Amino acid sequence: MTANDKKTTHFGFQTVDEDKKAGMVHGVFTNVASKYDVMNDAMSLGIHRIWKDAMMDWLAPRPGQDLLDVAGGTGDISFRFLGRAPGAHATVLDMTESMLVEGRKRAEAGQMASSLNWVVGDAMALPFEAGTFDVYTISFGIRNVTRIQDALNEAFRVLRPGGRIMVLEFSQIPNDLMQKVYDLYSFNIIPKMGKLIANDAASYQYLVESIRKFPDQDTFAGMIRSAGFENVSYRNLSMGIAALHSGWKI
Repeated sequence: MTANDKKTTHFGFQTVDEDKKAGMVHGVFTNVASKYDVMNDAMSLGIHRIWKDAMMDWLAPRPGQDLLDVAGGTGDISFRFLGRAPGAHATVLDMTESMLVEGRKRAEAGQMASSLNWVVGDAMALPFEAGTFDVYTISFGIRNVTRIQDALNEAFRVLRPGGRIMVLEFSQIPNDLMQKVYDLYSFNIIPKMGKLIANDAASYQYLVESIRKFPDQDTFAGMIRSAGFENVSYRNLSMGIAALHSGWKI
């Protein structure tokens, strides 16, 4: 393959070689790992906690289930899942070890240690046998994957028949005026917050740009169906600033 044959993708608004994106994303989350949870609260005014609770309400975890929480580094989703499902087990997978380190530091991690595994791995090539898990979740991580369809295909592979995927991700507001207002906030305020809180404006500039490059709700639902999932549906949160997508491996 020559340099001209290389496949490209986006890193925020930049066009980059596919084989370079994972390393660039890794660098972003390594840089922000220690302030990631604080920045989530600051950027969303704490609303991300309500979104994650809404995710659990729709998911309705059941006792004894096996969860794979992809891009779950700091443990938010896994802790919520285990808190609602006695006897369940969660595997937290993230490509960035420093995010997992921050997750393991949290008080909930100590309290739930016997029900948790922490794994460094790639969403596009999961290090698990087919049919291993009952539930697959990914929260604010799918848009950072180099090949989103490959990650969704892997989710289908590792789920058992009857298993469920649920994705929480920033999305698109269906009202153009409201979207413009939100864009003004995102592009003008969030990178400045990143500089103030995490001393890293560039990483948060990328994160804002990555949201704009992510497919809209209907397009993403179609990608989930293309991976083999059925009964695919979504719910908008906060007017579409974020969205929950659900699908089943029948």
